[in-house]
Amino acid sequence: MASDQSWKEKYLRELELADIREQQWKVERNTLERMLVRTSLASEGQTPELDRLLAQVRKDLRKKSVDVDAWRELQEQIDRQVALLDELAAPENRERPEAPAVSPAPVSAEAGNVPGDDQDLADNTQRLRIARRIGQLLGQLLNSVTLEPAAEVRARALQQSLLSSNDWNELREGLNHVAELVIAAVTRSQREFEVFLKRLDERLEVLQEHFTEQSSAQTSRLSASEALDREIRQELERAGSDLRDSEDLQQLKASVSQHLSSIGQAMGRFREQETEREKALSEQLGVMQEKIAAMEAHSEQMQSEVRRERQRAMTDLLTQLPNREAWQERLSFEFNRWQRYQQALTIGVLDIDFFKRINDSYGHKAGDRVLQLVARELSERLRATDFIARFGGEEFVLLFPETTPDAAKVAMDKLRQHVGNLPFHFSGEPVRVTFSAGLAAVGQGDSEETVFDRADRALYLAKDDGRNRVQISAEQVGQ
Repeated sequence: MASDQSWKEKYLRELELADIREQQWKVERNTLERMLVRTSLASEGQTPELDRLLAQVRKDLRKKSVDVDAWRELQEQIDRQVALLDELAAPENRERPEAPAVSPAPVSAEAGNVPGDDQDLADNTQRLRIARRIGQLLGQLLNSVTLEPAAEVRARALQQSLLSSNDWNELREGLNHVAELVIAAVTRSQREFEVFLKRLDERLEVLQEHFTEQSSAQTSRLSASEALDREIRQELERAGSDLRDSEDLQQLKASVSQHLSSIGQAMGRFREQETEREKALSEQLGVMQEKIAAMEAHSEQMQSEVRRERQRAMTDLLTQLPNREAWQERLSFEFNRWQRYQQALTIGVLDIDFFKRINDSYGHKAGDRVLQLVARELSERLRATDFIARFGGEEFVLLFPETTPDAAKVAMDKLRQHVGNLPFHFSGEPVRVTFSAGLAAVGQGDSEETVFDRADRALYLAKDDGRNRVQISAEQVGQ
């Protein structure tokens, strides 16, 4: 019987583990599908044949099932197209483009690269992509922390080199300095915090001294009061004894007068001591109030600095919108509120169409200007209760509390039409800027990640259907 029970427990445990593995597999599959769709869309515009093959990849992904043999053949065709692109990109077959972030670098003989070798060219291109990405991350670091002025200048120059240089030796040297800059940023923050703690300790020590003096003065006051009480009692006892023993009226008068004089002198000494103590305590109280006022002012200053630093850490420097960290914080808040009240909550993911072409054709400054203007128009035209953040690159994320997807789509379509009519001009040429978006409503069984993934997949359905449109997710929760 015990053996049967043990077998059942193992079986149920294996079933539970199998369910967990299946859920993990679904999450991993969704992530891979999302990355594959993003990569295929980003790779468009090279050749018509490659665009056709990539469109076939996205079409197959929407089927939720893949013909492995057909995909192997599809992969071979894509590989052939990429190889053709590599041949065209070789130094003897291409002109040097203006946008270095998307072009392979000249081949370095020191690194062992041979011009015309496809593998070496691919390796060199991969190195450049890594350097560009580190340059972007370095920019995010500089936007989030404060460096010493000299280190700040050095970091900006290093970032520019990583983003624009094609010299691998220069890039390799720059990458070696990134870790030093990160350590410098962490060390500065640690040093500033240590200085703050030291100042706080000094002020607390001063307050402790004042409290000790106050306690000592209070003890002294109690001792003086007790001494006065004893002296008065003693004089009264002596006066009573003289009254009982005295037979001479004159002698009695003199004795009583003497005792009363002693009591008066004791009272006088006590008043003088008390006056001195009160004066000292008043001076100490004034000093303590000044110290407390200074501590309050310093505390307010530190709180203000902390608020500014937090605001800076939660704000995207380029667009002045909340950043990815701020988005995660607000998403958690709204999701928890939805769990309590079950009111409609819609999540949107927005991506500027053909943004890479703008960067390649007009430069990164033009791309930055597009991001700034689009961010401004979106933030100004949303409700105060809505929330928008820059998620990264040309992607934005939105929250619509107490709003159904249909109502959110109406608002998003108005925004889309407005952005499409903005008068963008670069290098004297008019440029039409549009965006695509995906929307998904939070439902029972959702998590923050699952609803975001559904909105993200809806975005790429909108992209795949021709861009410049808003797509509501038709997926059921848990799919």
